[in-house]
Amino acid sequence: MKYFCFIILALLFSCKKSSDTKPTSLSVERKIDPIGVEAKNPQFGWVIQTEERGYEQSAWQIQVASNREKLHEGAADVWDSEKVQSSGQHFIDYQGEELQSAQPYFWRVKIWSADGRESAWSDPASFTTALLDSREWNKVKWIAFEKLDENQKIMPGVHLNGDHLGERGVKRATIPLFRKTFEVNGDKTVEQALLFASGLGQYEAHLNGKKVGDEFLAPGWTNYEERALYNTYDITEQVKTGENALGALVGTGFMYINRERYRKMVRAEAFPMLRMKLLLRYTDGTVEEVITDQTWKTSPSAITFSTIYGGEDYDATKEQTGWDEPDFDDASWQDVVLVEGPGGRMHAQQDYPLKVMQTFDSQEKKEVGTNKFLYDFGQNASGIIRLQVKGNKGDKIKITPTEVLDDDGMPYQNASGGPYYFEYTLKGTDQETWEPRFTYYGFRYALVEIDGEAPRDVEQSLKIQLLHTRNSSPTVGSFKSSNALLNQVNELINWGIKSNLASVATDCPHREKLGWLEQTHLIGSSLKYNFDIYKLYNKIIDDMIEGQLPNGLVPDIVPEYVPFEGGFRDSPEWGSASIIIPWYLYQWYGDKSILEKAYPMMKRYLDYLGTKADGRILSHGLGDWFDLGPENPGVSQLTPIALTATATYFYDAHLMAKIAETLGETADLVDYQQLSANIKIAFNDKFFEKETGVYATGSQTAYAMPLYMGIVDSSDREKVANNLIDSIKAGNNALTAGDVGYRYLLRALEDAGASQLIYEMNNRDDVPGYGYQIKHGATALTESWPALKYVSNNHMMLGHLMEWLYSGLGGIRQQEGDVGFKNILIEPEIVEGLDWVETGYHSINGEIKVRWTKEEGGLSLDIEIPANTQAQLLLPAATVEQITENGEALRSNPYISTATHEKAGKIGLDIGSGSYSFTIAKQ
Repeated sequence: MKYFCFIILALLFSCKKSSDTKPTSLSVERKIDPIGVEAKNPQFGWVIQTEERGYEQSAWQIQVASNREKLHEGAADVWDSEKVQSSGQHFIDYQGEELQSAQPYFWRVKIWSADGRESAWSDPASFTTALLDSREWNKVKWIAFEKLDENQKIMPGVHLNGDHLGERGVKRATIPLFRKTFEVNGDKTVEQALLFASGLGQYEAHLNGKKVGDEFLAPGWTNYEERALYNTYDITEQVKTGENALGALVGTGFMYINRERYRKMVRAEAFPMLRMKLLLRYTDGTVEEVITDQTWKTSPSAITFSTIYGGEDYDATKEQTGWDEPDFDDASWQDVVLVEGPGGRMHAQQDYPLKVMQTFDSQEKKEVGTNKFLYDFGQNASGIIRLQVKGNKGDKIKITPTEVLDDDGMPYQNASGGPYYFEYTLKGTDQETWEPRFTYYGFRYALVEIDGEAPRDVEQSLKIQLLHTRNSSPTVGSFKSSNALLNQVNELINWGIKSNLASVATDCPHREKLGWLEQTHLIGSSLKYNFDIYKLYNKIIDDMIEGQLPNGLVPDIVPEYVPFEGGFRDSPEWGSASIIIPWYLYQWYGDKSILEKAYPMMKRYLDYLGTKADGRILSHGLGDWFDLGPENPGVSQLTPIALTATATYFYDAHLMAKIAETLGETADLVDYQQLSANIKIAFNDKFFEKETGVYATGSQTAYAMPLYMGIVDSSDREKVANNLIDSIKAGNNALTAGDVGYRYLLRALEDAGASQLIYEMNNRDDVPGYGYQIKHGATALTESWPALKYVSNNHMMLGHLMEWLYSGLGGIRQQEGDVGFKNILIEPEIVEGLDWVETGYHSINGEIKVRWTKEEGGLSLDIEIPANTQAQLLLPAATVEQITENGEALRSNPYISTATHEKAGKIGLDIGSGSYSFTIAKQ
């Protein structure tokens, strides 16, 4: 009887709702409440909020409805999955009725625990579809102020100044305004108004006197001949009954770069063009459309010059006040010109847009000449200026941004691209405010030159700010430690990253603004610990697919607006991002469809490398770019180009075998396993001296790449790793590896248990490296280890240490073979010289936190593991008895078990999700 009662109580308990457990952060296509979902069968996901330890999800139920009220009533008229037995919580395919274009949908989810307890329903979430059928664009025209003559086109772009092009690329593009008035029926009520807009190169949409949205440089830049992006806006609150005015301002972006001021290239694909579709849906079910066609009007804007590379000029005396208002008189405006679009398919932008993310006031101002004033914002960052000023009509203000100063304390643009400047002509009213629209730069300083009747009055009224612009991907990581220099290094790298997160992963925010590919995989792991890069890296994969040449080459940069030469177009360490990035993205987030999408590209690229190999050895490219050798930095100096190229070739083949296995491509699996084995033999035959355990020149990169990539035979690994460590110590613990090698150096040292050495190499400022850059005034990561003034001072390509701050000091990693941070590894490196470290990483499943603190009696360690995941711990202890959790012995804790995955000097534990506080007593 007693046993029977226990069973009844257990059953009753299992039927109860789990009151403190709830799905949160509901996402569709990896965004929260997205507008403009293009997928016809979008994917759902959520994070589990619970206070329970060891929570595991066993089932879920999703409901989708056409409005919020029906969802609240439980009337899921679009899709009710009913209860599905599954532990999955991401990339769950929609399986309801066919979704309609330009429609809002509302959804919720509930889950069940492993013991059958049901959670409450989540709070409702929403998503709005984009235009799901390309034919919905058929009647929508591309309109322009003027058409670029065919004989004036420069396609592809021409590198550098293009002064040999005759009359081509000379003309300034008119930066046009567009407008169209329309009526909203006063007898009806607007239920929803959706605007689908694309302006190429970039645009600002306006409605009834206000800008639509808060994007900067929208849409994202692509290979326009393959793909043109559009943005989706819900403007229901902005439309009004009666007459409305829809308008846009369109800049050149990468579509048209003329031969004026600084330019990385000259390119003329087309003059600015616009394509828009506004859908008005009324509560009675009727729909009206406003589209770009021949009825629109256009006029030059007050922007008299603008290019992505050269800057922007604005003449406020040419403003047409109220141009985006319904009652504006546009009788003097001309009819638009209908033009052919660039040819690419229209796609809804899925990546996060660029936005103004931070504002910096001037920290210092000084007069440096007659009517010349230098402002210091204290931080080198990508962005634009905001100018507030009062003066006379026709007064001019020229603003020259720069990241460094010359020896005389004046702007030095030699390394960042010059001349680049902004120029503003005052209209002479009260306070005037201006921001550039279609360009940006990387800078810390701004030289302001005033030309007017009363320059001192203008200067006294002037306020200038730095507006930091970047991709608005959410921040997901945090790092702090007891070491002030290490914290500064983290910030230094982070500013290099933030300044180069755009619509592509740029190498610098001034001189190039191009998507150089090697850094995407080399610094990708550092990036993913700090930002949710799932959407950005998916876009980069699309860029690579579209940029692949017929022979299989994926160029060093995509989109490839201008072809470069030699290794700057074809370097294996760069193009191999086409294989490495899809694999990494799959590992980090768990989306298998990425591999399926990219697989044809990956196969073709690996085949291409095979055509360049001689006896399985590749000998072309840039090698370990910007390593620290005796000469000025550039092409690899210390490591043979063939070594880095062939090691990368091996890594590609090795990963392709894993990818083929994951996708069930069994024939390819055998081929790629054989290819990688053959490359490994050829590599070791050419570069390895077995007796001494030395690879090639014995450089840091020469040792590190074969160690990390698995080229070194197991019998030789200890000798090679010791050679690497000994060579670093013999070199005064100074780093020499470059753009390619330094990431692998850190990985190889961490794998060899040499985190103390990593710390000692980087906790210093007396030799070129991070601390040296900070000591010499850098506030963002520089292109060269010694922070040379004649190269960029805002790059992210050398920022690999950030990965170790999280994976080494914080110990946040993935177990071998894990996908999507479901099986987490926590193995913090407790180095001498640090008293405490605190790291947090918001993985796809929720936040992982690790904080360790050295105490008099030993070590305290606080860990947080997301629900529906599990973790292995490797803790610095000799026996289990040294370790307690919340003051209790481990053997009495049902959520902790000792494991077999031990290392020398470390104890292995398995734990479920939840928060834990460990204490490790001194032995």
